[in-house]
Amino acid sequence: MAGELVTGPGLIQWGTLLLGRSQAAGVVTPYRWKTPKGWETMPGLDSGTVKRAQQYGAWPGRLLAQPRTITLDPLTVRAPAGQMGAVIAALEAALPVSQDEQPLVIQLDERGPLLVWARVVRFDLPVSSSWQLGYAEGGAIQWEATDPRRYQLAEQVALTGLPQQEVGLSWGSPVETGLDWGSPVETGLAWGAPGSTGDMTCTNAGPAETHPTITITGPCTTPSVALAGTSTVLEYGLALAATDQLVIDCWNGTVLLGGQDRATFATARSVPEELMAIPPGATSTLSFRSADAVPDPAASCTVRWRSAYW
Repeated sequence: MAGELVTGPGLIQWGTLLLGRSQAAGVVTPYRWKTPKGWETMPGLDSGTVKRAQQYGAWPGRLLAQPRTITLDPLTVRAPAGQMGAVIAALEAALPVSQDEQPLVIQLDERGPLLVWARVVRFDLPVSSSWQLGYAEGGAIQWEATDPRRYQLAEQVALTGLPQQEVGLSWGSPVETGLDWGSPVETGLAWGAPGSTGDMTCTNAGPAETHPTITITGPCTTPSVALAGTSTVLEYGLALAATDQLVIDCWNGTVLLGGQDRATFATARSVPEELMAIPPGATSTLSFRSADAVPDPAASCTVRWRSAYW
């Protein structure tokens, strides 16, 4: 799991590479840093504000955060004199040029670690005579996270089926024997197993909205997921079989069924996938529904998300 090496304040994990302040959390690493610049900084904002043509001021537009840049500068490397080459080689091997983002996990204090998905865009380690003594200073590592939000490590999960009615009172089976008052001690009427509401509660503890990944498993027809209290609905004109799974990535805006794109099956009342986000600092309700006259109890909807922070 991302961040499994981060056991306390002052540690940074990138892949299997661990970087730390001097003896941070009781851990000593060859790679020391002082400040992760850009980590506790609000990312730059692109503004959609438009000036008023014949009046003072402007029309307020939407503010969208730019990518986040995180820089460790200065970076110091310490190693026994005879092992300096191996330590630096391990550092260089952990910082390849990659087209794919991976988790960067940083813990600064008692609040715990947060992660971003990023790529290395800069690495520098000045060469000096101190290398012969097992010491290099003035280095820097820089990452770029295209999604500027920082996330909790723990992924939260909510699961529900389609709405189902309660079974009702038990009159006995197969021959009616009367109401079941409980046995061997009377505990009251048995109303049957509670039915599914089709609703899920999702809590985003951070101050930034977070985009979930939604997986709908059949059998169901025209499945939909709605954010309660808003007009935000995702609905698809599909008939899913029992073995079908429709995966909706609301951050990347993809809709996949068996690895094939099914975004074009969105109905007229469905919003763009990127608009389905769990609001910040609150508990929200997502409702799973279908067009089936009699919903199949085997159908399900799973929502996965992380609390998000600026």
